[in-house]
Amino acid sequence: MATANVTRAYPNAPAHLLRGPEDLVEPRHHHPAFYGSYDWHSAVHMHWLLVRLLRRCPDRIRADEVTAVLDGHLTADALAAEADYLRAHPSYERPYGWAWLLALTAECRSLGPAGERWAKALEPAADAVCALLGGWLARATYPVRHGVHTNSAFALGLVLDSAAAAGVKTVVGPVTEAVLGWFADDRDAPVHWEPSGQDFLSPALTEAEAMSRVLPEEEFARWLERFLPGVEWGAPVTVLTPPVVSDPADPQIGHLLGLILSRAAALRRLAAALPHGDPRADVLRTAARDHLAAGLPAADSGDFTGDHWLATFAALALDGPPAGEP
Repeated sequence: MATANVTRAYPNAPAHLLRGPEDLVEPRHHHPAFYGSYDWHSAVHMHWLLVRLLRRCPDRIRADEVTAVLDGHLTADALAAEADYLRAHPSYERPYGWAWLLALTAECRSLGPAGERWAKALEPAADAVCALLGGWLARATYPVRHGVHTNSAFALGLVLDSAAAAGVKTVVGPVTEAVLGWFADDRDAPVHWEPSGQDFLSPALTEAEAMSRVLPEEEFARWLERFLPGVEWGAPVTVLTPPVVSDPADPQIGHLLGLILSRAAALRRLAAALPHGDPRADVLRTAARDHLAAGLPAADSGDFTGDHWLATFAALALDGPPAGEP
């Protein structure tokens, strides 16, 4: 499914600003590597999924076919064009697509020698993202907290997972500073507002995940008690119970399927971040299993509305963070 996605040019939602008729060109003109999977960020993270599968279970996939697709897309020329486009459009795919490009670079490096040629080709685009990210964080007074692509916490969490392996360690300091500056004093998350009708991320859980990456274990445990009080008693129910998805084929309502899977990944990480014996960990792990059971069947439905992106979130829910895991 992933190989079909990244080589499928249409339907396509390019998100390209048309400054004049000269901009009416094929999506592949601007994005020779990431033209498929309906939109740019989905193309990037479906490439990440292919590399992750090569690394984690090469004997269970058509490795030769996957390698051929990656060799065809992750070339120096194609990725130089992608880097040029990012620099020319500095708010394009900010911050979600940026974070996934760093995650892809990190995954290629984590693959070892087999992925080094792809990681090398990705360097100019990763460097472009690094520069853009630094410039944005210097100007971003407030985080974006809602549960779709512009969510700040999810993207910065991906960056923190990926920066070292992607070769952009310089962003770790500014990203950590932003996470702490934005979220360290938060308490009593308004989880009764969740989920919103088209979320694929939980504003509360993405924030908690981000904080788990930057605080020591005991300090994070205390922060989480202030931010999500009552977890040990099964509260807040709104983020521990899978949401109802009334119409999976609707492009916006169907986002809730992604929410189920992204919550599963977040709940697992939060449980792992707590000290040994913390009673909240079992509650979070149980909720993660409930979400995984509810969301996993949707990852391969035969409907391109979900199939162009949900498998990535299924992989996160099943397999943990984007890069650097054993």
